[in-house]
Amino acid sequence: MADEVSGTETGTVRVDAWIWSVRLTKTRSIAATACRAGHVKVNGERAKPAQPIRAGDEVRLFHAGRERIVVVKRPVSKRVGAPVAAQCLIDKSPPPPTPVEAAVVGIRDRGTGRPTKRDRREIQTLRGR
Repeated sequence: MADEVSGTETGTVRVDAWIWSVRLTKTRSIAATACRAGHVKVNGERAKPAQPIRAGDEVRLFHAGRERIVVVKRPVSKRVGAPVAAQCLIDKSPPPPTPVEAAVVGIRDRGTGRPTKRDRREIQTLRGR
């Protein structure tokens, strides 16, 4: 079954289609937009959406506030289920930040204006400066 959707007849697949197929992004248009914005690199080089990738290529994607580093094991051109997608890549991404680390960034209420001097001191204390 996995060979039917592999798309490996040519051995290459568009980078935006592959990112979407292995579920790194929700839609293909999000993947193409990330490529155009420079958030996708293939083997260290900035990638355009139509750039072909093949097995062994390293893909770096900055999406949703974190960097994903994956190595292509098998190029697929159609969206596959999560178990099959896990077999199509080797994930070398750093672990996501813990909720405590993510909460360090202060969130201000909308419309409260600029931080006061006291607010800035509290922010600097939180950041450890």
